[in-house]
Amino acid sequence: MSTPASSLSPVPNPAPDPAPNAARNVPGAAEWRLPVDGMTCASCVGRVERALAKVPGVHDVAVNLATEQATLHAESGAALAAAAQAVTDAGYDVPRDEIELDIADMTCASCVGRVERALRAIPGVQDAQVNLATERATVTVLRGTADATVLAAAVTRAGYGAKPVVDAAAAASGTAARQADFWSGPWPVAISAALSLPLVAPMVLEWFGIHAMLPGWLQWLLATPVQFVFGWRFYKAGYKAVRARAGNMDLLVALGTSAAYALSIWQMFDAEPGAMPHLYFESAAVVITLVRLGKWLEVRAKRQTADAIRALAALRPDTARVVRNGVEQAVPLADVRVGDEIVVRPGERIPVDAEVVTGNSHADESMLTGESLPVPKQPGDRLTGGAINFEGLLVARTVAVGAETVLARIIRMVEHAQAAKAPIQRMVDQVSAVFVPVVLGIALATLLGWGVMGGDWSQALLNAVAVLVIACPCALGLATPTAIMAGTGAGARAGILIKDAEALEVAHRVSIVAFDKTGTLTVGKPEVVALHAADGDDNALLEKLAALQAGSEHPLARAVVTLAGERAITAPLAADVRALPGRGIAGVVAGQALQLGSEGLRASLNADAGALQADAERLRGEGRTVSWLIDATTHSVLGLVAFGDALKPGAVAAIARLREAGIRTVMLTGDSAGAAARVASVLGLDDVQAEVLPEDKAARVMALRADGKAVVAMVGDGINDAPALAAADVGIAMSTGTDVAMHAAGITLMRGDPALVADALAVSHRTVRKIRQNLFWAFIYNVIGIPLAVAGLLNPVVAGAAMAFSSVSVVSNALLLRRWHPLAGKPAKESR
Repeated sequence: MSTPASSLSPVPNPAPDPAPNAARNVPGAAEWRLPVDGMTCASCVGRVERALAKVPGVHDVAVNLATEQATLHAESGAALAAAAQAVTDAGYDVPRDEIELDIADMTCASCVGRVERALRAIPGVQDAQVNLATERATVTVLRGTADATVLAAAVTRAGYGAKPVVDAAAAASGTAARQADFWSGPWPVAISAALSLPLVAPMVLEWFGIHAMLPGWLQWLLATPVQFVFGWRFYKAGYKAVRARAGNMDLLVALGTSAAYALSIWQMFDAEPGAMPHLYFESAAVVITLVRLGKWLEVRAKRQTADAIRALAALRPDTARVVRNGVEQAVPLADVRVGDEIVVRPGERIPVDAEVVTGNSHADESMLTGESLPVPKQPGDRLTGGAINFEGLLVARTVAVGAETVLARIIRMVEHAQAAKAPIQRMVDQVSAVFVPVVLGIALATLLGWGVMGGDWSQALLNAVAVLVIACPCALGLATPTAIMAGTGAGARAGILIKDAEALEVAHRVSIVAFDKTGTLTVGKPEVVALHAADGDDNALLEKLAALQAGSEHPLARAVVTLAGERAITAPLAADVRALPGRGIAGVVAGQALQLGSEGLRASLNADAGALQADAERLRGEGRTVSWLIDATTHSVLGLVAFGDALKPGAVAAIARLREAGIRTVMLTGDSAGAAARVASVLGLDDVQAEVLPEDKAARVMALRADGKAVVAMVGDGINDAPALAAADVGIAMSTGTDVAMHAAGITLMRGDPALVADALAVSHRTVRKIRQNLFWAFIYNVIGIPLAVAGLLNPVVAGAAMAFSSVSVVSNALLLRRWHPLAGKPAKESR
């Protein structure tokens, strides 16, 4: 998101710009203040100063430990960037801000390149990525060097409009606001078409043998408004391109249609009195009309690709019902604070993240997690802002507001993915940078070739016009970002959040998926899997176990109490309950002294397991945790209870889908070999690596990638999985886990359902396929059209239609991704 200007740290002099105040001691140098993170003492200061002093073009270095800032004079933006890198190499960090701008007036890939170059030329800018589909620039700057105002000014000098993105809702609706403008709507297209239709009508009538021709003065009267009123946008944008010594689609259209219009004027005045000259007003007017129609359709289609963000932003209600001083009142959402109690009535959207205090209900979280079934909510359960409360009245305590809510984080993640560039886009950018100059050269060569060799300069000019009109770089600029927007939007609706475009592009090549076990393939919550009473009365055994552990919050104790509740067993109160450190728990139940604990406790009491020993060994061989209940007076074994972690419902189907897709599955777990082998056999995993320490998981992932051919995805949910998620080619985190894991991963699954792993790879496959299809169509129009235009086989009107259709077809093809849906439980190959 954009960073407020107030968060920056400019020097006391006027705000930095591409030509800030000169340094006092070095002509041409400018003073900058860079914040430095990580300094702790005077030796750190000296280390940073020495590192900066070695950078060519950097002078007068002074580092302040108290303010954690380095003040320096840099001769150029390159020197400033080198200074920041020197600080990093010295073991410290220069914080960076990410600023987002809404960009207006871009029309093609050449515009994207021009805006990016203008932004990257500003000292302190580390990276700038411009997305034609979202009309947004994401700029990474060294904190304290450039703010949104400076960046917007640079974009304006390049010939475009720019303004900072205020928030997610404004970002989602910024493009829509521009579309509401009259000149961006359908009316200009309709009026332009109405004026152009009479110019084309005689050509159509000719096909039916009807000869009719409008007088030249009437053709001129109809064509002139189209050329200079409805076509003014092309002149305006083309002029800005020329002034910036660049080119774009508007320049090509302006040049081509102006040539046809000017030739027609010349023919009118040069014709013999009474003769009907050959005029080309219809070519100029129809080309402008078709291009405007294409851009209008393109804008409408692009708007649909951004539906995911708009739909998410729309989930936030404007107000919340807050209980303050015992009174329920409706307040603006911005006034809700953490700790406030909110009231959510049946049918209302939950305004913020909260925890249920009183009430029972169900919530529809489908827009956030992709879960189609309502989720039960009771005291202690978490509510997610944006979900819909169903039948019950809920009172909940606010735990997160504003940018910290789950919904806000989802929006940021989707926005980041849609604004980023996929690696394949780099190649497109290189082509776009030289596209317009090459096309202008081809058009000039066509004009001279036909004019000099054929002698018909009118036909030569028409052929050159056709070259200019057919060559449209718009489709090239839209091919990748529209597919990414549609793909990430489809994933978000299914509960699959893709953090960056690179993860999206790499995921389709995954050949190995490594899973953590606990919380990923299993529920992560122990449950009782076996009860064996020495006297055969399992219910009586469970009654004593529940009595002993009724007051404990230990996960194993909770599992026992839960099972007792399911069997409607009422446990008596236990007395003198106390912990046995490292061994278990002791207490008195119905006058009987009992101890419950591990194998070590049984051995220390020399309690004979008898016939239960075989059951215990079998259960431990399956990876179960076994506890013994022992009579503390007689030291006799009363029974055993075994705990296990159940597999998630979708785990078996998830592994089956991956195997059907030809993907190898591996499990990396710190559990015992027995527990790991049991899970692996049930799921049908290809490989299992047990007793892996958390710090070794990343190394195991790297080993899977060692041959250089395998592309590895790691799936996990805990803090200990974060290094492995970062080490993998693609990290996939369960949102049911920790924030650390989600931060390290490129893809987050909003439901803890392993079946979504195959769906995440499937949506990546579909998106990359759409990108390739789009690039094919974007190039094929030019590869076929330009030679035809050079050869004189392409009428400018047909060229204009083809050029307009190229952008529309690329965006429409990307929109087909909206039909993709997760296919949990079905073969992965079907989802592709």
